[in-house]
Amino acid sequence: MKIIVSGGGTGGHIYPALTLIDAIKNKRPETEFLYVGTEKGLEADIVPKAGINFTALKLEGGLERHFTLENISRAANAIWSIKRAADIVKKFNPNAVVGTGGYVCGPILLAASLMKVPTLIQEQNAVAGVTNKILSKFVDKIAVGTRDALKNFPADKTVYTGNPIRREVLAAKKSDGLKEFNFTADKPIVLISGGSRGARSINNAMIDVLKSAAQKNSAQFLHVTGKGEFDSVMKKLSDAGLNVDEFANIKVMPYLYNMPTAMAMADLAIFRAGATGLAELTARGVPAILIPYPYAAENHQEFNARSLVEAGAARMILNKDLTAEILSATLDELLTSPEKLKSMAAASLSLGKPNAADEIADLILKLI
Repeated sequence: MKIIVSGGGTGGHIYPALTLIDAIKNKRPETEFLYVGTEKGLEADIVPKAGINFTALKLEGGLERHFTLENISRAANAIWSIKRAADIVKKFNPNAVVGTGGYVCGPILLAASLMKVPTLIQEQNAVAGVTNKILSKFVDKIAVGTRDALKNFPADKTVYTGNPIRREVLAAKKSDGLKEFNFTADKPIVLISGGSRGARSINNAMIDVLKSAAQKNSAQFLHVTGKGEFDSVMKKLSDAGLNVDEFANIKVMPYLYNMPTAMAMADLAIFRAGATGLAELTARGVPAILIPYPYAAENHQEFNARSLVEAGAARMILNKDLTAEILSATLDELLTSPEKLKSMAAASLSLGKPNAADEIADLILKLI
């Protein structure tokens, strides 16, 4: 059996694709995969390192959501890329083609659909991207990560599955996290991350929060700044008179290669509202303070966050409203109310779909 998988541009499209590949391999070990991405996307580095065959489509970028002259050039390039995509499909001769988002999915899924190859797309966000909206008219099946996304697609071929979750997220243990980060179980632990590149607004607000945390010593903080922001954050902390190395309850790191272990020990998270991160938090039942990235396409992160807020699993602070004072007040309210945190954790867990990858893998195999 052969399957083409496509998804690119950001980790939010790539890691769900890799998780689906693992889920299918567990069910059908003999399956051969080909990953189709772009030359410049993260997938060109990540996918080959995962030991998966990779080929690239040369694309100029996704279409803007309004008319521009550049769109004409990109549209022409996209049309040419469908021919290239058709050649890839014909040569590999897959039993199915799966897309997890990003404009690279467009040509390969469209070509496969026109060639009568079974196709499935997976939409992670509450608001669908332009590529998936277009592809929804052609593909055989659509798996969505949130209930809110159901209204974006034809009802007769759309299934609410949740978003694929890495197995290591579910397997991680709190005791391992406590040991690895040298934290204790007698004080709540707050995990802060603005994504792999960091979030400057969150990092800036955390300066005063961490300064106060050092004085109170009533909670523990693991702050992941992003590699590009780390030096700046450390300088600001130093300028504020805080040497974090002197405080056992505060850890500041540029990047975490073991985020699943950190999530396993967290009692509260301060996150952006990307679909993959939220899927992992809810699978673990971690309550959150969400600060949506304001420039996400179609403002989808705010819609993602609202789903958790309405369920009682999270609080939301819009990026434009974020200050150290507001963040501190929200933290103080939640950290001094164990029952409220417990209720939010239960609501978060109720939203989790830990078996999403297996459900989507079964949909793909049924198509075949």
